[in-house]
Amino acid sequence: MTPAFARAFAAVVVVEGGYTRDAADPGNWTGGAVGAGELRGTKYGISAAAYPTLDIAALTISVAAALYRPRYWDVIAGDALPWPVALIAFDCAVNQGPGIAARILQLALGVVADGVVGPVTIAAAARFARGPSPVVVEIAARRAVRYAAGDMAHFGLGWMRRLMTMTAKAVA
Repeated sequence: MTPAFARAFAAVVVVEGGYTRDAADPGNWTGGAVGAGELRGTKYGISAAAYPTLDIAALTISVAAALYRPRYWDVIAGDALPWPVALIAFDCAVNQGPGIAARILQLALGVVADGVVGPVTIAAAARFARGPSPVVVEIAARRAVRYAAGDMAHFGLGWMRRLMTMTAKAVA
């Protein structure tokens, strides 16, 4: 576990929280849609939809970290990004999906949004290695727009709290 991943995981797992079984949340169902499959819940951001055979209720924090690394952190090339950009992109990957996070990051950086964080994306992000990053604000704004297309009545306040919390951490 790299220091940057450990720091980012610690920040994100706090906003993800513990075990929940909200029947209105598609991620809590093994089939990925409300009423599809079994209602197994979400814990530490690990959902029944993403891991339908996993015992979510019994999940440990160390297993969650091991699952996060390849599925979210590595996909956004977290160790190659400047800290503020890595944190906000990682949170986006966990909450909105790694492909979405990669494309939002690329759009914020003004590079081709192909969903693959490679050398071009990493080089563009390197320009923001010092100080508060306007890219963090751009990523946050794009995330907010994407949230607005979802179930804001049920989840909106929580999504916005999370977004504001993580944006503040990234620019601090």
